[in-house]
Amino acid sequence: MDTSCESSSRPTHPAGFFADESDLRERFPGHDSIDFPVAVVLPAGGSGERMGLATPKQFCTVFNRPLISYTIQAFERVSWIENIVVVVAKESLHLMMDIIHKFCHKKVKVVLGGSTRHRSIFNGLQAFGEMPDGKSLRKPKVVIIHDAVRPFVEEDFLLRITIAAKEQGASGAIRPLVSTVIATTSEGYIDHSLERAKYRASEMPQGFVYDIIYQAYQQCSESDFEFGTECLHLALQYCGTNAKLIEGPPALWKVTYKKDLFAAESVIKDFLSQACVITTVCAESAELAHRFQKSLGTRSMQVDVISGSFGDNQPLVSKTWNFIHITANIACLAEISSTVKSLHEAGQTLLYPAVLILVHLSVLPHSTLTERMGQLGAIRHLAMEAKQRNILLYAILLNHNENAEQWEETVESASEITAALIKDRNPALAGQLLVA
Repeated sequence: MDTSCESSSRPTHPAGFFADESDLRERFPGHDSIDFPVAVVLPAGGSGERMGLATPKQFCTVFNRPLISYTIQAFERVSWIENIVVVVAKESLHLMMDIIHKFCHKKVKVVLGGSTRHRSIFNGLQAFGEMPDGKSLRKPKVVIIHDAVRPFVEEDFLLRITIAAKEQGASGAIRPLVSTVIATTSEGYIDHSLERAKYRASEMPQGFVYDIIYQAYQQCSESDFEFGTECLHLALQYCGTNAKLIEGPPALWKVTYKKDLFAAESVIKDFLSQACVITTVCAESAELAHRFQKSLGTRSMQVDVISGSFGDNQPLVSKTWNFIHITANIACLAEISSTVKSLHEAGQTLLYPAVLILVHLSVLPHSTLTERMGQLGAIRHLAMEAKQRNILLYAILLNHNENAEQWEETVESASEITAALIKDRNPALAGQLLVA
C-alpha cells in the first residue's frame, strides 16, 4: 500500500516531543530493550450503536480529524512498533483508505473484519501470514491488541505492556472499578454484590507473544468467536498462558458514548495549549510579550517568547500549534502571510489546526473606525486563505494606555481572549478583529 505523503516532517503526538534520541532514552530508559519486532492490531469494525450516531464512533471527527487517526498516530510515533494492522468492515474500507492518505499514516495495513470482534482480531492476526494479495508483514515477536477508540495511550505504558508480554506470554491493562457490581435475580431484585476491592476492569492495550495468541485463536470455538470479547481469557483457556496485569493510567478510557467525544476534544485541547509568542524589534512589543507569557502561564499554558521572524526560529516553532505574533506595525501582514505558507509547507497543520493570533499593539492615539475597517478587511482576506490550510487566524487590537492600572487591565483582557481562542479553536471567529 502506498501511503506516501508530500511532507516528510509530520508533527508527532502533542503530548510527546523529543528533541533527539538522548531525550527519548531519558524519558523511556527501557525502550532500548525492544530489540524484537512489535506490531499492533486495531479492530475497528464496530457499528457504534451505543453512540447513537449514523457514523461509527471510530470515524467520528474531533477537530476535523477522525478519532481512529489519533489512535493510529499514538502507535506510529513509537519508533519500535513496526506495523499497525487496522481491521475494518467492508463498507468502511474506502473511508479508511482515505484517512490513511489524508493524514499520511505510514505503518498501516488495512484488512477486512469479520462479523464479531474476535473474528476481526483473528483476521488482523492473519495479516502477518500469507495474504490473498500475496503480500504479508513480518511476523512480530509481540503483538499489541488495542481499541481504535482509545486514542490516549502513551509510549511508557506501551513499553511496560510489551516487555511484560514478552516475559510472561501475555499482559493486559487493568483499572480500578468505579461502581459496585451487583448480581440481580430474574425478577429484577438484588441477589448479591461483589467486593469491589477484589476486582478490576479489564482495559486495553493487551500484549501477547504472537505465536501464543495466534494459536489460541486457531483453537477457538464458534461460541468464542460469536460471543467472546476477552483476548486474555483465550490465551489462558487454550494456551495456559496467565497474563501479567498492569494498572494503567486514567487516560486509557474508551470513547463509547456521544458525550465521550466532547471529553476527547477537551483532552486534545489541553495537549495543544503550548504557544510561541513572536515579537518584532520593538520595546513595547517585547514588554507585552513577556506580560503575555506570565499571564498565560497562570492559565496552565506553556509559553515561549522568541524575537525575530518565524523562519529564524524554525526549530522551536515546529514544536507547537499556537503562535502569537505581537507587532506595532499592521504592515506585518506580509510576514504573517509568509508564516501561514511556512506552516503549511512544513506539514505543521496536517494533523491539527494551528492557531495564529496577530496582536496589533497601537502606540498611537486610538485608531479611527475607518482605519479599523481597513485592517479588518485585510485580516479577513488572509484568514480565508489560512483556513484553507487548516490555520485559524485571529487578530486582537490593543491600544496602549499610559495609565498603568488601565494598561494592566487591557493586557489581562487580551491574555484572556488569547487563551480562549487557543482553547476553543472556533473557526467562526477566524478573521475577526477583536478589541481588548
